[in-house]
Amino acid sequence: MSSPAERYAAARRRAAQASQFPALDEFALDLGFDLDDFQREACQSLERGSGVLVCAPTGAGKTVVGEFAVHLALRGRPDDPVTADDTATPPPRRKCFYTTPIKALSNQKYHDLVARYGAEQVGLLTGDNAINGDAPVVVMTTEVLRNMLYAGSSTLQGLAYVVMDEVHYLADRFRGGVWEEVIIHLPASVTLVSLSATVSNAEEFADWLVTVRGETAVVVSEHRPVPLWQHMLVGKRMFDLFHDADAARKHDVHPELLRYTRETVRRLDLGEGRSAGPGAGRRGPRWRGPMRPDIVDRLDREGLLPAILFIFSRAGCAAAVQQCLAAGLRLTSPDERAEIRQVVESRVTAIPGEDLTVLGYWEWLDGLERGLAAHHAGMLPVFKEIVEELFVRGLVKAVFATETLALGINMPARCVVLERLVKYNGEAHVDLTPGEYTQLTGRAGRRGIDVEGHAVVVWSPETDPRQVAGLASTRTYPLRSSFRPSYNMAVNLVGTVGAEPARALLESSFAQFQADRSVVGLARQVQRNTETIEAYGAEAACHHGDFDEYFALRVAIADREKAIARQGQTQRKAAAVASLERLRVGDVIRVPSGRRAGLAVVLDPATGGFGEPRPLVLTQDRWAGRVSPGDFTTPAEVLARIRVPKHFNHRSPGARRDLAAEVSGTGLDRHGGRRGGRSRQVSGEDHQITQLRTELRNHPCHACPEREDHARWAERRRRLERDTEELRERVSGRTGSLARTFDRIVALLTDRGYLARDGAVTDAGRMLGRIWTEADLLVAECLRRGVWNGLSPAELAAAVSVVVFEARRDVDERASLPRGPVADAVDETLKLWGEIEADEAARGLNATREPDLGFAWPVYRWARGEVLAKVLGSGHEIDGEMPAGDFVRWARQVVDLLGQLADSGGASPELRSTARQAIAAINRGVLAYHTSA
Repeated sequence: MSSPAERYAAARRRAAQASQFPALDEFALDLGFDLDDFQREACQSLERGSGVLVCAPTGAGKTVVGEFAVHLALRGRPDDPVTADDTATPPPRRKCFYTTPIKALSNQKYHDLVARYGAEQVGLLTGDNAINGDAPVVVMTTEVLRNMLYAGSSTLQGLAYVVMDEVHYLADRFRGGVWEEVIIHLPASVTLVSLSATVSNAEEFADWLVTVRGETAVVVSEHRPVPLWQHMLVGKRMFDLFHDADAARKHDVHPELLRYTRETVRRLDLGEGRSAGPGAGRRGPRWRGPMRPDIVDRLDREGLLPAILFIFSRAGCAAAVQQCLAAGLRLTSPDERAEIRQVVESRVTAIPGEDLTVLGYWEWLDGLERGLAAHHAGMLPVFKEIVEELFVRGLVKAVFATETLALGINMPARCVVLERLVKYNGEAHVDLTPGEYTQLTGRAGRRGIDVEGHAVVVWSPETDPRQVAGLASTRTYPLRSSFRPSYNMAVNLVGTVGAEPARALLESSFAQFQADRSVVGLARQVQRNTETIEAYGAEAACHHGDFDEYFALRVAIADREKAIARQGQTQRKAAAVASLERLRVGDVIRVPSGRRAGLAVVLDPATGGFGEPRPLVLTQDRWAGRVSPGDFTTPAEVLARIRVPKHFNHRSPGARRDLAAEVSGTGLDRHGGRRGGRSRQVSGEDHQITQLRTELRNHPCHACPEREDHARWAERRRRLERDTEELRERVSGRTGSLARTFDRIVALLTDRGYLARDGAVTDAGRMLGRIWTEADLLVAECLRRGVWNGLSPAELAAAVSVVVFEARRDVDERASLPRGPVADAVDETLKLWGEIEADEAARGLNATREPDLGFAWPVYRWARGEVLAKVLGSGHEIDGEMPAGDFVRWARQVVDLLGQLADSGGASPELRSTARQAIAAINRGVLAYHTSA
């Protein structure tokens, strides 16, 4: 207990701080808890008038600093005159904009600030909502602020503070550039408050902020307010990952955990308990980890609920809930179940009953009432919001989630479980990074509720505890810029400041700042490599003769052999393409390799389309889909012909079964008596290779007994020379790289008439400057060419969907389209895309993404008023029907683009009217609820 003298000294310090920072003292009085040191330091910097960058772990309370900026704005200037004269002009209001990366976070922060300051003081601006936009405090998504800056909106008058929550989003490769645009373009009078997860290069980021924003204080806190304990679950045994805090700092894994996992792997390798059968004799029994219901039950018994169990798969999350229900798990009391049902029923009243049935409402409600739920992007947004609300209220105890839950949504838990340390990133399965691990496990431990948080990794034979220790102990990850100029950005910059100042602005971006700094390190690496190359050259020297000359002959032989192999492969592919182009409906062919190997009948030859022929076939195994030339190691040969019904529906299981039986009834051998192997060409030896080998054998170095040792050193030198040349190209490429890209974009826009030769923005350019979508130039070209004129509302929705939609995974088969005007409009759009892509390739620019036809049917049917079940069933998905959450998300993006068309000066009055009708047609049912939510 402190002495009277210590208490007196502390009171004196508090009094001194209160006099020095009166606004902070006012703010702290209303909080109801004491500020942490990092929060106080950051707030004091703000009150002094400095910008601030705050880096702290998830759940540490960074947003308090952002809320203090709100307090400062509402408080007014400290030197504002106070007068008793009622007729005196009040001082101009100061404003604070609070920006977040996602709409859900904006909605959440809006409600928090309304609860504190009142609805009249706080506004909300997102793509869906506009509430009280002229309020002194406005919460918005970062894109909304970017658009305001380019448009010179009057709402910016009086802006004093901008809070950028989750500023580490600027590393996001799809949207990150928006953060940098805002930071660069904000008026100098605006104080910037940047809130970030813990990053390892905070000082570098702050150095850049100082160059573009002026004085910026850096406040970094590694301290978690709720301690986090790391565990591994091995079978039925739970181990601490570290023995104590000191071991955690040294990455020393608990010895007992290492011993037990090594012993388990040894037993598996030896095959103890192995049973005979397929796969036996190769390795021991397959490892079966703990079942998901058993994990939840164990967490419940050990008092570790509520918990978030991260499963990096939507289907896996849904399956986990079903497994727990099948196991009879019930985590709620009767009172909690009644409260859950009351909350759910009050939130879904606006959704039609038939839609609820399609959405699996009753099974979902059953899980909720037992305290179990999934949370992923494929769910209807209102379902996700209900899960979040019930979890925060402690009514749902276990949530199976994909990593999207970790992106800022306020759902802290007592425990977090990671089922695997590998996730699918849209292109490949990759290991979790330390930053992702920290963000996921950062959910564990609720401030003010839990004494400690717990993170559990489920062990498997592929999981090394030392790898987990590395992830758990690496608290930080570097922030890398994803900024790159776009067409929309280029016309807006040129229109706002002119071409040359625009180049200078781009060179002040964080991306160029990092690139310039990295050049120094690359140049040093080039120098080191050059010295090593000389050393390798000395090792490769041969007293018999010029070994460089000898080695060049070996390389020439290898290159020629590869060229011949590629030539043969090209010829085989050309033959396969030609054979597929000749196919007709009803032809029976044999697919020689791949998962679909066997007999198949052609349903649609798909000739005359874009790119390679991809006929639609039905295999003996009842699989219907498109095959490509890559599936054919030899030309496709027509073995027989059968009749295919005129209106054959390949989506009907019964129709597929009957036709597959006819294919089998042809009596043809499935594998054709010749399995696999490609026929080798037995042509004579290549003359050039023969000549090179003769020169090689006659070379004096060929007789050297140490020839292969010399060759190894020469090969190392060759590889290092190649790597060093790449480094030199990177050095030259990074210096001024953004400005060069900008120049190429300006040249392309000038050639296409968006910019005049003197650098002025044309009418077409002004139209492009108000199009906010990834395919901005393609949309502008469609408007200029009148591609979407004359369409009905539903047809317009389908036609514009192809420029916004992007399938989660590649689908072999090209999606079908509604016939008539929609197909014609999409064909024109694809032709325009081809022209743009050719221009981009000629100038070395990143290509505009190819239009994706996969959402055309669902949005067309929905806009025509068809029922949700039929709409979701028409999605072009690998796994059957389109998830409701995906449908809502993409429909919102279509509506967003339609809204831009409705307001576009480049669209005809008829098209603007049709766009408004299309928006009205789409905003019904689950979309109408989502709009109002």
